[in-house]
Amino acid sequence: MGSLVAGLVGYLCGTFPTADIVARRASGGTVDLRSAGSGNPGGANALAVLGTGAGLAVLAGDVGKGALACGIGGAVGGRTGAHVAGTAAVVGHCHPVWNGFRGGKGVATSVGQCLATFPAYFPIDVAVAAATASVPWWRRRAFAATAVSSACWVLGGVVWWRRGWPNAWGPRPSGALPVAAAISSAVIAARFVAARPIEPAIEPAIEPAIEPAIEPAIEPAIEPAIEPAIEPARSDP
Repeated sequence: MGSLVAGLVGYLCGTFPTADIVARRASGGTVDLRSAGSGNPGGANALAVLGTGAGLAVLAGDVGKGALACGIGGAVGGRTGAHVAGTAAVVGHCHPVWNGFRGGKGVATSVGQCLATFPAYFPIDVAVAAATASVPWWRRRAFAATAVSSACWVLGGVVWWRRGWPNAWGPRPSGALPVAAAISSAVIAARFVAARPIEPAIEPAIEPAIEPAIEPAIEPAIEPAIEPAIEPARSDP
């Protein structure tokens, strides 16, 4: 029962519309991050559209609601409740019921989850994120960088759980740690895939393949129709 309550509270925390509130205050209600910039109601888009202050405010709010969800979940459901609430917060951020289940990508909220439930690993998580952000190839491939960071998070959870290593202020590592990390990572990956533009990447690859196939078929049909009309004109004295 405690884990169920933790999941419900965590989801509600995740649905808190940080980006909407910040955008409304920063723009006087003229900017909707779901239709401006990249269309993602997250810190990176707020930074690009509204500036540094708004971007940092959204980032802090999203990280904070992930950590808060874990704290409340731990209070009502123990260490398992903390993990359940953290993952539920990521789901709530990505699929908020109040906005037709159209939310952000959940990366910042998962950072809050990691900070609250896996603080011993958090410096490693930051180091991995910094390393990928410092390389131009990774910066242009946010999904790949996030996938690497997520894989390290899940692997770290397995190692800490099996080794029984201390976890600073977080709950004692258990099997729920890597499971929660894996589910949150899967939810985030699904949002990245859903947000990727497919058509522009496909069309250029299709068009060159179609045109050469059409032209040879048209030319033979045109030439016989033209030549009989031309030859009598040539033969007249």
